[in-house]
Amino acid sequence: MLGLYTNKDVQRLVSRLRSEYGEQLERQNSVLAELKEKNRFLQARVSELESERDSVSDAIVHAVAEGERIKRESALAAQNERKELLLLTEKCRLLSDKMALEYPESGDSEAFASFLSKLHEALGEEAESGFNLDDVLSPKQPLDLEQLCMDLGLMEEEQE
Repeated sequence: MLGLYTNKDVQRLVSRLRSEYGEQLERQNSVLAELKEKNRFLQARVSELESERDSVSDAIVHAVAEGERIKRESALAAQNERKELLLLTEKCRLLSDKMALEYPESGDSEAFASFLSKLHEALGEEAESGFNLDDVLSPKQPLDLEQLCMDLGLMEEEQE
């Protein structure tokens, strides 16, 4: 049995195995290099996407804050416009009263009073309010600014 393989046969076998394993090792090293390159590329892409996600997140937070600010400013502007309309309505009422006193038989004063009534309805308030602009412009007694501000809704009553 010992004579079945000669030294030459063993050398050829070893050489062939070494060659096959060398080729296999080269293929494995090639695949490993490709995987390392793909991994490097994917890590870079993940880093880019995380950066973009942070930017988008910051933009969303900023947009929500800006939306809230706009909402507050709009509500405040609407409130101020309503107060101006109420003051204008009161001035119209005073003019209507004055016109009715000066021209009692004029149809214009009735038309103006009708307009004033419709204006009050559109604003959702009663036709007569407790606020009298003449009392503010030419007071008959000392003017209580605190009470006036409360009447206009510019200040709330202090609670004890």
